[in-house]
Amino acid sequence: MATRSLFPTLVYAAPLAPRGAKAFNAQLKREIGVLRLDDAAGRRWSAHNYPGGYTSYGSASRMHQASPTFAALERKLAPHVRAFSRALGLDLTGRKLAMTDCWVNVMPHRVVHGLHLHPLSTISGTYYVQTPAGAPGIKFEDPRLDRMMAAPPRRSRGRHDQNPWVVLPATAGRVVLFESWLRHEVPPNLVRSERISVSFNYSWF
Repeated sequence: MATRSLFPTLVYAAPLAPRGAKAFNAQLKREIGVLRLDDAAGRRWSAHNYPGGYTSYGSASRMHQASPTFAALERKLAPHVRAFSRALGLDLTGRKLAMTDCWVNVMPHRVVHGLHLHPLSTISGTYYVQTPAGAPGIKFEDPRLDRMMAAPPRRSRGRHDQNPWVVLPATAGRVVLFESWLRHEVPPNLVRSERISVSFNYSWF
């Protein structure tokens, strides 16, 4: 073909481990429940910045250093981060790509997570602990969108990788990784049950 694919945007999604996800998620869920009850500062921060939901981002954002269970999550994530780094072609010779942040998110009914990115990080991601049927996935924005000054709309049934927005489903036991500059959001949770996830950042400096 005469056309070539340049500057691709890669997103990684895979099961965290071949087995044991149900038990591991149950332990994570128990610890998240305790943290939510104990974390008064986090609840206050969430009331202003995450209305209706709970996140430990503003209060306990290094859970991998505070809990053996979250440290185990970091270890389980390591091979996925290495695989994604290789796919991105990152040269990490003499450098260490390390987890710098790790926090929890609880999205009850009607809670939304607005469009954002993760500054000063290299790779970001989320791990799904509880995803009731109908819970929203993670929605990624085409990073070129603000430069399409005179572009016609895309065909409604065009190729998946040509859409201006792409939603990856949220599935318990699954990890999603992306480069930290890629803007993303989570649409409103329209189901009654809570959507629970763990988010994290990795950096090499």
